[in-house]
Amino acid sequence: MTTSPPRIFGIAGWKNSGKTGLAVRLVETLVSRGFRVSTIKHAHHDFDIDKVGADSYRHRQAGAQEVTIVSGTRFAIMHELRGAPEPSFEEILARIAPCDLVLIEGYKREPIPKIEARRQESANRTPLAPEDPHIVAIAADHPVTDTALPVFDLDDTDAIADFVLQTVGLPPKQS
Repeated sequence: MTTSPPRIFGIAGWKNSGKTGLAVRLVETLVSRGFRVSTIKHAHHDFDIDKVGADSYRHRQAGAQEVTIVSGTRFAIMHELRGAPEPSFEEILARIAPCDLVLIEGYKREPIPKIEARRQESANRTPLAPEDPHIVAIAADHPVTDTALPVFDLDDTDAIADFVLQTVGLPPKQS
């Protein structure tokens, strides 16, 4: 049995532009419609997902390259780079289990179809779309008139979900 590569759609934007909120709402909406959705989030800073003192933290601090935590409800694999270069987008994508759609948050320079999130309260409001031909729509909390791209209200998750499905070529699930 061969599996086709996953459909990919991204959410790009500056810090505090509403990317994470939109990603969470899209995942909820698409999963409620019967789709299997995975996500990849790129962070531009050091981050941690295990707490100081936890066994996984202690294993990682001791020098383990990968720490896998497994329970009856989930598993997580943390990979410590230990000075190695950050893996490419393609390398990370290859590690994702089969699904209908991989929603990408961040990776704003990758050549994948993306929606640009914009919020008035974002410190940097420089539009990304004019410089990125892979941005196929804009979702904003304010009027946007300087573009020919489709523009959505940042909170109109159903319309954005419909657009994402149409863009990646996923037909609606049959009820």
